Amino acid sequence: MPNLLTRRLALLTEDANRALLGGLRGIERETLRVDPAGHLASTPHPAALGSALTHPEITTDYAEALLEFITPAENDIAVTLNKLDTVHRHAYSRLGSELLWSQSMPCALPPEEQIEIANYGSSNMGTLKHVYRRGLALRYGKAMQCIAGIHYNYSLDEKLWPLLAANPATSASGQSEQGSARDVQSASYLATIRNFRRYSWLLMYLFGASPALAAGFLRGREHKLDTLSDDTLYLPYATSLRMSDLGYQNDAQSGLRPHENSLEDYVSALTHAVNDPYAPYEALGTKKDGEWIQLSTNVLQIENEYYSTIRPKRVIRSGERPIQALCLRGVQYIEVRCMDVDPFEPVGINLQAGRFLDAFLLFCALDDSAPISAEQSACYTSNFARTVKEGRKPGLMLRRDGQEIALQAWGEELLARIAPVAALLDARHGGSEHADSLKAQAAKLADPDATPSARVLRELRANGGSFSAFGLQQSERHAAFFRTQAPSAEQTVYFDQLAASSLDEQRAMEAAPQGSFDDYVASYRASTLCPQC
Repeated sequence: MPNLLTRRLALLTEDANRALLGGLRGIERETLRVDPAGHLASTPHPAALGSALTHPEITTDYAEALLEFITPAENDIAVTLNKLDTVHRHAYSRLGSELLWSQSMPCALPPEEQIEIANYGSSNMGTLKHVYRRGLALRYGKAMQCIAGIHYNYSLDEKLWPLLAANPATSASGQSEQGSARDVQSASYLATIRNFRRYSWLLMYLFGASPALAAGFLRGREHKLDTLSDDTLYLPYATSLRMSDLGYQNDAQSGLRPHENSLEDYVSALTHAVNDPYAPYEALGTKKDGEWIQLSTNVLQIENEYYSTIRPKRVIRSGERPIQALCLRGVQYIEVRCMDVDPFEPVGINLQAGRFLDAFLLFCALDDSAPISAEQSACYTSNFARTVKEGRKPGLMLRRDGQEIALQAWGEELLARIAPVAALLDARHGGSEHADSLKAQAAKLADPDATPSARVLRELRANGGSFSAFGLQQSERHAAFFRTQAPSAEQTVYFDQLAASSLDEQRAMEAAPQGSFDDYVASYRASTLCPQC
């Protein structure tokens, strides 16, 4: 009998169902502002870009200099990337001489006290965002919070899940599945996330682009990196040091493994993390000399502090917490968080990568996805960790079903299984872009030197081995690319209106009557700030 993936593909090949392969795509791109010498910008968030608190497409992440561009959700990743290109062009028209850093790993950073935490104004909401970032600085250090990435937001048509569940041949249980449409959809996205956990090491091999970093980034921490030059550390076979234990890591989170076997398990794990005290944080307290230094002394201050490679998501309402939204209305989309910024692409990602991600994620959504045991979870984590540090090592072995398998052989098997998914997407879109994206990835599996991480190391060695010099060179190239073609008059009006309205919205929030910040934090913790929830 054909396997579940084959049966589902056959169902979706039917003309009446092919339209359900649509859905929405969005990208969040983080990037540091730097001065012309490649040093972290010390200027505040440009007022010409609007309010970082309320602007829908241009905000900041951790630091005042860490911009985040957010595209609207679109039906085609090509449209999404065009929108991302436009916001970059607009930003450059308002940045003066400053540049956008081209790497995931940060530029050479100043001392911690000189890294400015993002400021969102005097409203209670703005203060909450700022204090949360104070807590991040306290818990992880400021340097780690200056790392940048590409977040890929992905959803499928909401009519797809009931179709699969109603057909016994294509339901995960082999029979018509019961439950509300919300429950079926949430369970399907959690199944997608489980498959992502199984196979996301492949994305790090294919797209990891941070095998080196500025020597000062580690702030004296112990490490086992090699020296490439006076100012640069690296690992010879690494693909993504950003996603290694040198990047996003913390002792408090080391034991936090939200279960992806059900939405209830996932929400329960995060609920405990945002409510369970952690002794080292308790010793610090929430205030120092009367000033807030973190929102809580728990394992996580808020849910978004969990550094996962992928998250189930729901658009939240004003004042609503992420787990509150998931509980009330279920999973709406998934957010892939492990993609490095591609330093060779002006917007940090290209269309070919987007087409592959669409095929990969649809494969994860359609393939069978059994629950994950604790032992399997540890294995998947190990495969991922091995790939980010040694992915290009000749003969590297991963573990699958208790047996060792060569990374290259497993990768080739996966591409072969994804191929009919890519063909189905091409049949819907026309052309061969998805199949072509698979061929490009197959070339990387056949030749590790074709990967972005290998290309980065070649470029570094060709330019004296300096990570900072390479990052500045690429940033200058991207700046020249965007500055050669200014935004259209229509685009300028659009972004200027967004900036003005966002500043007006922030001023109105600050002028409105507000209770004490202490009470606001208490209400946020109690999940009572959203009047519609």
